[in-house]
Amino acid sequence: MEMRPEHRLRVFRAFVATTVSLPCPRHFSMTKKRFNALPGFGLTMGVTLFFLSGIVLIPFAGLLLRTLELSWADFWRLATTDRALAAYKLTFGASLIAAVANAVFGTLLAWVLVRYEFPGRRFIDAMVDFPFALPTAVAGLTLANLFAANGWLGRYLVPCGIKGAYTPLGVVIALTFVGMPFVVRTLQPVLESLERELEEAAATLGAGRLRTFVSVIAPSLLPAILTGFALAFARAIGEYGSVVFISGNLPYKTEIAPYLIVMRLEEYDYTGAIALAVVLLVFSFLLLAAINLLEQWAGRFQR
Repeated sequence: MEMRPEHRLRVFRAFVATTVSLPCPRHFSMTKKRFNALPGFGLTMGVTLFFLSGIVLIPFAGLLLRTLELSWADFWRLATTDRALAAYKLTFGASLIAAVANAVFGTLLAWVLVRYEFPGRRFIDAMVDFPFALPTAVAGLTLANLFAANGWLGRYLVPCGIKGAYTPLGVVIALTFVGMPFVVRTLQPVLESLERELEEAAATLGAGRLRTFVSVIAPSLLPAILTGFALAFARAIGEYGSVVFISGNLPYKTEIAPYLIVMRLEEYDYTGAIALAVVLLVFSFLLLAAINLLEQWAGRFQR
């Protein structure tokens, strides 16, 4: 007896439903196991831990072990000398000012590069990475020659009372130079992912440009701006090469903490250098924790 077409369709649907509802162990295991081009977890994790230990953990552990050889009184005495406090003040103060300047002008630069098309845009975008490629010593020499009293810019600025070389202002200029790319490159992907439709909807509802920026754009940019600020700040604290040439390294005036560490090593005062290094290390770890918290906070706005 020949089966009608509608009966065939019912039997086929029942067969498919039965097949899908019954789990196949082999199929389940194949879907759970994914193909990876790289070696297994054990090998890659072992190589990662070996590299991380050799480059980061072991040197830090050695520094901390040498620090434990000092008593708390000796450590405090070496880390809080008048010269060290003056170096801390200049290092953290100049780094903070440079990071704030980078946060402001880096945001404007990233906005222009993302939102506007103009001749030379790609060249300017490539020049943002110039501080990454340029050796810091070369940057310091260039800035020192530019802002010296007889330099291209100094000959016009010095008569006006603006001394950019061998002053704390020169330290700020050098730190601003090396920290600018961190803010721009952090903000550019966020600006590119912003939906123009939200701004158009705000304008359609009667919001002005200022209201649109404050209510729509700023909440999305603020986490990225803070992250870029923290990265530029952390980079500026450890900067050495570009600062030593433009600052003049005058004790109590234009001497930064990394240069003071080098001076302690040249004087064979290893305990004094270690005490200063631990202070910068602890502050760097605090900044790293702050950056991670900012990235987690920024992730809430990007979901």
